[in-house]
This record gives sequence, structure tokens and C-alpha cells, in this order.
Amino acid sequence: MNQMKKTNEQVAEMLKSYDIMPTQQRLKIANILCAEPCHMSADQVLSAVNQESTKKVCKATIYNTLGLFAEKGIIREVIVDNSKLFYDSNTSVHHHFYNVDTGKLLDIGEDELSVSGLPVLPEGTVNDGMEVVVRIRNK
Repeated sequence: MNQMKKTNEQVAEMLKSYDIMPTQQRLKIANILCAEPCHMSADQVLSAVNQESTKKVCKATIYNTLGLFAEKGIIREVIVDNSKLFYDSNTSVHHHFYNVDTGKLLDIGEDELSVSGLPVLPEGTVNDGMEVVVRIRNK
């Protein structure tokens, strides 16, 4: 995602390039996620979208849109535990630190971590990628 603020027209074109119809709600959500690289929960996206708008967007729309964006590859889903899901606007291959005390997710570059000794994949499957989340806490 680009760090410069995009116009609605640019965001609409980006959504169309992913075969997504650019509705008003989707444009609002994409604008929040495209403003800068970020890790946001659905609740954080909901809050940010509704702060900037007089017409409120419902939680179901947020979840449905984030799911669609993840399915199409605009954002990545990062699951840090059974109850925490972040949406990452950085879709390049990378890993994360998750601070359990602050709830913050930080990027780890792909070249900063290596994993070896992976098991043999079950027959009839292929590796579709791997993400590592390193849980940390404050001293």
C-alpha cells in the first residue's frame, strides 16, 4: 500500500483492479487501510471509519469488507491468538512481533527470520506460505 493519501478515484481504481465494486463503505474502509502501512483489528477499523464519517458503517459491513479485502489480497489476516485477528495492509512476505501487554503488532522483515526443519507435507498438499508470530511482553 502507498504511504501517501490516495484520492477516492485512486482508491476506487485500486478496488476495481482487484475486481471489487467500490461502494461508499468499501472506499471509506480502503482509505483507512491505504493511508499508511498498519495493523488494525476490525473494531479499530470500525472506530476509524465512523470517526471520519457522519453516516455510520455497521460492524457487519466492516467484517464482510475486511474478509473480502483479505480474500482478494489487498490486506492480510494475522491471527495472533484465538481471540485476536489483525488486518495488515502490508501484503509482502514478513512476520510479526505481538506484544501481549500492549496489543501492538510489529513487522519482522522476511530476511530477519529463518525457519528450518519443516516437516514433510501431507500427500496431495503444497506449502502456501508461512507466517511466524513471536509473542513478547514488556520487562
